[in-house]
Amino acid sequence: QVQLEESGGGLVQAGGGLRLSCVGSGFTFSRYNLAWFRQAPGKGREFVAAQRQSGATKYYADSVQGRFTISRDNAKNTVYLQMNSLEPDDTAVYYCAAKQWVILSAIRREDQYTLWGRGTQVTVSS
Repeated sequence: QVQLEESGGGLVQAGGGLRLSCVGSGFTFSRYNLAWFRQAPGKGREFVAAQRQSGATKYYADSVQGRFTISRDNAKNTVYLQMNSLEPDDTAVYYCAAKQWVILSAIRREDQYTLWGRGTQVTVSS
């Protein structure tokens, strides 16, 4: 069964940090581009970060640049999102996504991804 499963969400105070994990199964994880998106209450889903198959290139939304870090461990079929200096505006459901082939110029677009996890809630209190 092909699936992605996120974990690591929770409640944290502003200024704190969390590390999200997403484990993939049922597909060749190392061959896939991986991404994190988030959806805040009443808003659409937005891009957070992405990492290419090779792991050499990473992409970030301007709003998280310098605070969040995406990384992958292909031996564990896991992608991580380390989130530091969290702000109340970071409150959202966070989703991981995967796709073997993406148009590079569109790597930040959610319609590029065909595999999605169910999400994990992150709540940042002020």
